[in-house]
Amino acid sequence: MKLQILVSTIDQGINNAAQLVLPPHDDIAYLISWQHSDNTPITLPQELTRDDVTVVDLPGRGLSRNRNNCLRHATGELLLIADDDCRYTHERLQSIITTMDEHPEVDFAAFREDNTETTNVYPNYSFNLNKYPKNYHVASIDIVLRRDKIQGKLWFNELFGYGAPLSCGEEEILLLDAVKMGMNCRYFPIDIVKHVGITGIVQNIGRKDILMGRGAYMFIAKPLTFLPRLFLNSYRLKKKYNVPFTHAVSCMFSGIFYYLKHRNDKQSYS
Repeated sequence: MKLQILVSTIDQGINNAAQLVLPPHDDIAYLISWQHSDNTPITLPQELTRDDVTVVDLPGRGLSRNRNNCLRHATGELLLIADDDCRYTHERLQSIITTMDEHPEVDFAAFREDNTETTNVYPNYSFNLNKYPKNYHVASIDIVLRRDKIQGKLWFNELFGYGAPLSCGEEEILLLDAVKMGMNCRYFPIDIVKHVGITGIVQNIGRKDILMGRGAYMFIAKPLTFLPRLFLNSYRLKKKYNVPFTHAVSCMFSGIFYYLKHRNDKQSYS
């Protein structure tokens, strides 16, 4: 096995995960972290009772907690981050393996999403992720990690991400941490996953927890210039999405204060 697809799902989402798996392939396996937010009994779909599929349970909520549970239990050489609504082909998964074999120096790779509705701008050229082009941002489901370089070292920050108080920015924080650790991080303009629809973050861009995440991320990523960036970002949100300017500013500052208060809290990394 070379590539292990790490699927994060919760409650009834396990039925979506069952639609993700492809016919067995020697170089591909699946690890599904199944969160349970309550005690409602849900039957594991028959499609997931295969030798190449491992399902691990996790109580509670929080997408970054769930992704970290995947990273903790992963055994593949290459690890592909996935959601339960991602769809793949063997050809696209093989392109990941081929690309990573051709670039053994790369520890953290970002690929491209096949989605006509995405707001992300994917360049048609490869580049080092230490510095990326304007309007591009790394998305979790684009990420492939080399397990022997990251396991036990690189984790999603559990203060960030869906279901956490700071409801966005977890993939950007992950990349930022990888770069700080000296990992080789690179983008490849290759479609690897089919994902339909606009992300929940864009649909709910004016929500307090999402704005809090944006503010905290700006503070972490650009500590010397976060203040003018915060006001400029709030202005753009008002202009493009009609998010009230004072609401955006207030929520972003709240996110910064929340991060400063809780950044040393114990998280489930070990």
